[in-house]
Amino acid sequence: MAHQQRSEGYVSPFGDTEDTVGPAALLAPRLAHFAAVARVEHVTRAAQETRVPQSTLSRSLVRLEQDLGVDLFARRGRTLSLTPAGRTFLASVERALAEIERAADEVRADADPAAGKVAFGFLHTMGSETVPALLRAFRADHPRVRFSLVQNYGEAMLERLRSGELDLCLTSPVPDAPDLVGRRLDEQKLRLVVPADHRLAGRRRVRLAEAADESFVTLEPGYGMRRITDDLCRQAGFRPRIAFEGEEAETLRGLVAAGLGVALLPPPAVARPGVVELTVTAPRAVREIGVAWLDGHPDTPPVAAFKKFLLSRRGRLLPD
Repeated sequence: MAHQQRSEGYVSPFGDTEDTVGPAALLAPRLAHFAAVARVEHVTRAAQETRVPQSTLSRSLVRLEQDLGVDLFARRGRTLSLTPAGRTFLASVERALAEIERAADEVRADADPAAGKVAFGFLHTMGSETVPALLRAFRADHPRVRFSLVQNYGEAMLERLRSGELDLCLTSPVPDAPDLVGRRLDEQKLRLVVPADHRLAGRRRVRLAEAADESFVTLEPGYGMRRITDDLCRQAGFRPRIAFEGEEAETLRGLVAAGLGVALLPPPAVARPGVVELTVTAPRAVREIGVAWLDGHPDTPPVAAFKKFLLSRRGRLLPD
């Protein structure tokens, strides 16, 4: 059966603003009123059940029908019955309201001080030891807080901060951008990693300039460690000859063990056979580790608690 059209002339309430303010935004406040009345088909009873004044419900229904240009109810005194259009509309409205309620429950749960969620990003090199230790220490006092964990390189995590996908991230170098807040937490010594049979493998310490003629394996451009490697080599007076580029530090160690080059890397969580890790005496080979978040972004209670915890770990973020 065709939907019954209202008899009076209908002018779209969206007018010339439809491109900027869609129908959903204008109809939404009246949908819950419509669903309440549709369930009992009586304005007075719906007003009593919802504790909304009867006059408010009546006006809301009239405005909704005007906005749609369709009769949703057939009226017999104070009793109403749904038209075919009303029944069709009600099915979709109830699904929409249920989805809104589900989303509201979800965001309330994520913001719960005791059991909310933190979206936390960190560098791949911090995933095997540093981050698990941090989470264990934090959850000693916040055992029910949940985490959504993301491992990535620095620039990718900063973009996810900006898009709202992450609340906080551990990154290097510490970002210096007007839309972000970065706080230095610690520094990590870097080592020159060479194959076990390399000419420098019998040494404990080395100046980086002594590796000027070596082939390097590095992370790809855009990674923080790649920028640090290029900068340290520049300070040592040479430009590194890149043999291989990768996306993960332990893969680079494997390439070094295979004799395919040398690398500047942070210490591994577990010693890897086939390589020797040398202390770099000059230039000073370290990388700063910091926490970053989006400036002006409001924190939920669990995010605020974890941020405070991370800032309290200044100078002792990394395992000994």
